[in-house]
Amino acid sequence: MNIKRLILLFVPLIAFMPIMLRCTGKPAYGSFDEYPEYTGSDLGLTYMPEKSTFKVWSPAAEEVRLNLYDEGRGGEAAEVIDMKPGEQGTWETTVEGDLNGKFYTFQIMQEGEWLGETPGPWTKAVGVNGDRAAVIDMTTTDPEGWENDVRPPMKSFTDAVIYEVHMRDFTVHPSSGSAYPGKFLGLCESGTVSPDGLKTGLDHLKELGVTHIQILPSYDYGSIDETRLDENRYNWGYDPKNYNAVEGGYSTDPYTPATRIREMKEMVMRLHEAGFRVIMDVVYNHTYVGEESHLNLMVPGYFYRINEDGTWSNASGCGNETASERPMMRRYMIESASYWVKEFHIDGFRFDLMAIHDIETMRAIRAALDEIDPTISMHGEGWAAADSPLPAAQRALKENARQFAPIAVFSDDIRDAIRGNWVEGDKGGFVAANGFEESVKFGVVGATAHPQVDQTKIVHSKGAYAATAAQAINYASCHDDPCLLDKLKAVRPEATTDELIRMDKLAQTIVFTSQGVPFIFAGEEILRDKKGVHNSYQSPDSVNAIDWHNKKVYSDVFAYNQGLIAMRKAHPAFRMSDAEMIAESIRFADGAPANTVMFTIDGSAAGDEWSEIRVIYNGDSLPLTTRIDGTWEKACFDGKIGLDGLGSVTGEITVPATSAAVLFRK
Repeated sequence: MNIKRLILLFVPLIAFMPIMLRCTGKPAYGSFDEYPEYTGSDLGLTYMPEKSTFKVWSPAAEEVRLNLYDEGRGGEAAEVIDMKPGEQGTWETTVEGDLNGKFYTFQIMQEGEWLGETPGPWTKAVGVNGDRAAVIDMTTTDPEGWENDVRPPMKSFTDAVIYEVHMRDFTVHPSSGSAYPGKFLGLCESGTVSPDGLKTGLDHLKELGVTHIQILPSYDYGSIDETRLDENRYNWGYDPKNYNAVEGGYSTDPYTPATRIREMKEMVMRLHEAGFRVIMDVVYNHTYVGEESHLNLMVPGYFYRINEDGTWSNASGCGNETASERPMMRRYMIESASYWVKEFHIDGFRFDLMAIHDIETMRAIRAALDEIDPTISMHGEGWAAADSPLPAAQRALKENARQFAPIAVFSDDIRDAIRGNWVEGDKGGFVAANGFEESVKFGVVGATAHPQVDQTKIVHSKGAYAATAAQAINYASCHDDPCLLDKLKAVRPEATTDELIRMDKLAQTIVFTSQGVPFIFAGEEILRDKKGVHNSYQSPDSVNAIDWHNKKVYSDVFAYNQGLIAMRKAHPAFRMSDAEMIAESIRFADGAPANTVMFTIDGSAAGDEWSEIRVIYNGDSLPLTTRIDGTWEKACFDGKIGLDGLGSVTGEITVPATSAAVLFRK
């Protein structure tokens, strides 16, 4: 048979092959790029008392079935229903009657085999441990007064003071006085006091003066067995299982799906009533497991990046990374964030390892949230844990921040300049008399361009990455790595308690007097530690719990942090956002000695009642004497703060070792 005859016979066969494949129920797609995008908004469950409709997206599935259960765990399915293929790669079935209180899972067949059961990525309510989705009437999960809940006003993100807290850390220690230790209701409980009679919990937060409560992951995560919560089990929660369902370990009853939802809403509402906005930590960059995740059991491979050799890419360092650039993963992230805002009244998001995500997706999320409320905040980590197959130019890296403004990024530059980096545990930063002056200055101007900052000497960045100071999250420590006190102890093991406190106060002074958005890790305002544990993600309460006795022991540290926050909130000169205004208003002193940074702020430019402000950071182990022009009032000096003034100084000032001074003139 000649070649021409072969071609004539084979071409019609190729043209007919997709139809043949579809008729046999097998996938007809050559790649994930060919998967149709579902443009509806009704995936998962649509519940009505008279009927429930179930719809999933799984284009390559050969069959899909719905398993209905009477209980959230254990037992056999009460009914198994074959779902029918629909448009744009969906499968659907409607069950008549009221299913409220029932549970369900889905299963798909691919390549002739049934995969494991999954509640589906779109589930919003789950049973204990999140293995089965729950049919509930969401309107019954609203606490009393929910319809009147409103988020506190916010003019600019630079007005924010972010307080990062783990639900369990905050109230699980007996000294918290909480009736709901480690629970959603504990975080919003008022009237609690320590054994010393000092305010704890919600009242403590109000006393401190922060504005935003950033809660570590509170979606349903996989590392905690919710049937064994009495065993002091702990995890940060960076192991997503069900992105749109609430974690049961923080509820008073993980077996009843509506309880966890209602109690989280109650927490948000009470925090709003107390004047706080609520930021939710979200981890869309990876899942707790890979092949057995609820994303992968529904659409195998699609939601993840795969290397050229067929292995799973791992920019998260957790075994997998999601593919935000794929249309349905992008849509999933947009709809998920929007859901948390609409259903739970969340006020902002912190994106874990945000640089794994592509810039286009982050912009799309920002646009979707803008349609709801443009004051909803977004910030994240502008780095990944390892390399990704997605090109760096397309990713939400810190260096690309101008391309996804106004989304903010954490400034590891100011963090490591202040205290030293996390890799070299015993190497200190500016507060330990170890230099990094130029990086501190870069933090002072909120990572924006400034003619007096030498961008070749910045600790991590190659230049100014922030379009405005509102894109820079300034901090000395967070839940990751050692907390500030533990880091300072590692750097200066011989230091006395007084010396550690001086370093701690100087570190926080730099954070709160810099342009940008200040951020503090819960408990550091009362000098918490974590027993030197570097990565406490699954350490017990004995390591992670905040001991509220510290509030009395280190009352001076609390008062100082309280004063820093009050000073920042009272003076817009510390809260400028516009890069040009910052460059024009801040002047650094030339020829400053090593381990010192000195600058002035033209307060009048920001409408501040302090028309001139002079700030001096002395990170050296010796006092610093410097000339000043004329007479100034001291607002911050030698570890004390007084907004009405701590006395005046004329012509010259001596700033004690390892301390800061803030002077002003009206």
